[in-house]
Amino acid sequence: MPPLNFARRMGVSVRARVWPRMFQPQPRADLVRIGSDYGGWWVPSTLLGPHSVVYLAGAGEDISFDLGLMERYGCEVVSVDPTPRAIAYVGRHAPAEVYHFVSVGLGGSNRIERFYAPANPEHVSHSITNLQETTDFFEAELRTLDGLMAEFGHETVDLLKIDIEGAEYEVLDHLMERGLLPKVLCIEFDQPAPARRTWRYVARLRSVGYRVSKVERFNVTLVQS
Repeated sequence: MPPLNFARRMGVSVRARVWPRMFQPQPRADLVRIGSDYGGWWVPSTLLGPHSVVYLAGAGEDISFDLGLMERYGCEVVSVDPTPRAIAYVGRHAPAEVYHFVSVGLGGSNRIERFYAPANPEHVSHSITNLQETTDFFEAELRTLDGLMAEFGHETVDLLKIDIEGAEYEVLDHLMERGLLPKVLCIEFDQPAPARRTWRYVARLRSVGYRVSKVERFNVTLVQS
C-alpha cells in the first residue's frame, strides 16, 4: 500500500490503541453489536424499534449491519453509496422491496464530486478526499442528509451511520449547522487523519448533547444524552 509509509502506518496503529482512552467512552448497558466482524457497529438497543428511521452512508460490500437492524428492530433503512462495486453488491444481496438504496454519496452539499480509488484494487471504498493519494477516480453525485430526508418524507432520523472515507467532517459540519441531530451517530473517522481534528469534532458533538458510548478501533458510537 505505497501511499502509507512506515511512519504513517505506525501512527495509525498507535491511534487505534489510544483512542478508547482519548475519547473516554461512557458505556451503556443496552449496547449491542450488530453485523459482521468487518461491517458491524455497536448501537443502543433500547433507542431503536419498528418506527425508527435509519440512514446508512457507505455500504461497500458488507450490508450485514443494515440487514441486522432490519431483522432485529424492523427499522426503515435508507442506504447510500455511489461506488459501482457497492451498487452491484447491494443489487445481489439486499431485499429490494424493503431496503431503500440510493446510488449517491452523502455530503455537506449537493454537487458532483470525484471519488478516488483505493490504493489496493481489492478494496472497494473510494474517497472524495483522496485519502490514499491515488489518481484513478469516478464522478458521482453527493446529496445532503436533509435532501434525502425530504425525498423519502422523513422529518427525523434515529440513527445515522457515516462511513465515507474522510468526508465525515464536511457532513458533520452540515448536520451541526442545520441542527440535524440523530439520536445515534455511528461514525468511522477514517485514517490517516490528524488526531487533533477528530478530537475537535468529537468535542463539538459533545457540546451539542452527544456522549461517546463506544469506541471500536476508529468506529465511534455517539448517543444523545
